[in-house]
Formats: sequence, structure tokens, C-alpha cells
Amino acid sequence: MTSSADTVIAALRSGHDSLAAHVRGLREPDLTGASGASEWDVSQVLSHLGSGAEIHLATVEAALEGRPNPGFEFNKGVWARWDAMEPADRAAGFLAANDALLAKYASLDAATLADLRIDMGFLPAPVDVATAASLRLSEYTFHSWDVRVGGDPQAVLADEAVPLLTGTLGGMFGWLAKSDALDGRALTLRVETTDPDAVHGLRLADKVELVDAPADADGVLRLPAEAWLRLIVGRLSPQHTPAAVETAGAADLAVLRQEFRGF
Repeated sequence: MTSSADTVIAALRSGHDSLAAHVRGLREPDLTGASGASEWDVSQVLSHLGSGAEIHLATVEAALEGRPNPGFEFNKGVWARWDAMEPADRAAGFLAANDALLAKYASLDAATLADLRIDMGFLPAPVDVATAASLRLSEYTFHSWDVRVGGDPQAVLADEAVPLLTGTLGGMFGWLAKSDALDGRALTLRVETTDPDAVHGLRLADKVELVDAPADADGVLRLPAEAWLRLIVGRLSPQHTPAAVETAGAADLAVLRQEFRGF
């Protein structure tokens, strides 16, 4: 039987194979061009993904060897080295670093996938392989979109990642959502997604949170699940909003974009 860790790792590999093919075709002007991350060019996004792969690999290796998480000072050294790279070196380094991380995940046997616990360094307790890999999948999927969208305004999130990420929505709201766009008002929206089909409740008040789907909502938002994910991470600007997005009642995309300003 395929474990949840196997499924997430397979999605990471598929996403990397696709993005790697894209990155190999980029030239210097592409690497220094705008990305979907407002403060980074494409090479800086690749630097973030590459340094993240290096840090994640060191974290997994520490867990396998029974050592503590490498720690923040280690991370700072990795970031500084990547920040100093030239754009082309960031692209090449990303390809190598992420491939090394995926090779490590692929080497884990079934017992290790089930039993290993990984200290991520920023969570209150060690997590299983499926959770650690899911954290990487979230980061990788959204930043892959950042890399692509500068050259393709119609870019979407990787198909294989979307259903896996929709299962982790609740954990995103605490650090992504703002609560200042409604000027003290409170709203409860019904969110209906497709591909995969699901219904959520979205409560906008002094904090923003997922709730049970309301029978009597203040408004309704209907959209593809991948667009819903991009909205939550601040990547559903008007020029990147598919025609399939529909709103009714008090569901206002302009307000929601303010509530979810992303990272």
C-alpha cells in the first residue's frame, strides 16, 4: 500500500521534474526577470528553493542520524552563500540541491517512512515524514508558480499537488491571513471549489479561519481549488484570476485579496 509519505514524495518528484525542465530553458534575462513573488526576481526564488532544499536535507539527515536539528546559525550560513551567488549559479544550484533532497527521500524504506520523526526546528515537536515532506511540497508548489508566472500569466499550480495541499489549509491561516481589511465587520462566506470538489466555511472577523460550511452565508465564492490555494497565499491578483471564479453576496475578491496578502 502506498503511504501518505509516498504520495507526497511522488508529488515532489513530479513537480521537480516539471520545474527543472522549465528552469533549464531559462536564460539570463529570464532569471533576472520578475517572478510571482513581489520582492524577488526568478533567480532569487530559485535561490530560496535551493537553499530550502539544502536545509531540509540537512534536517532529514540529522533525524536519520539521531542528531539535533542543525539550527538557525546553520540556516543563516546557507542563506548567505546562496544570496551571494550569480543568477545562473542559483539556477544550477537549485537543480542539484533539490535533486539531492529527493534522492534522500527516495532512499527511505517503508519502515523509515512510517517511523522516522523529524525535528524541523520551528515546530513544537518532531513530525513524521509525511508532514515534513508536505511542508516542503507547499513551499515548492507555490514558488514553482512564482518561477513560471513571469513568462506565463496563465500559469497554475501543479495538478498533483493541489489535492494534497487542500488538506493542509487549516494550518495556513494562522500565519498568512490578516484581519484588518473589514474595519471591524464580521463575515462568514461559503467557499465552493472544483478539482477537487469541496465546500468550506470562511470566517472573517478579528481573525480569519476555516469553519464548518455555513447553511446561511453572507456570500459565496466559487472557484477552482488551485485558485483558492493561490488566493490564500496572496497569488490571485486580477491578472492571474481565472474566468471560472465567481462571487455572490458579500464575497468580495478585492477584500479577500487584502485579507490574504501572502508571503
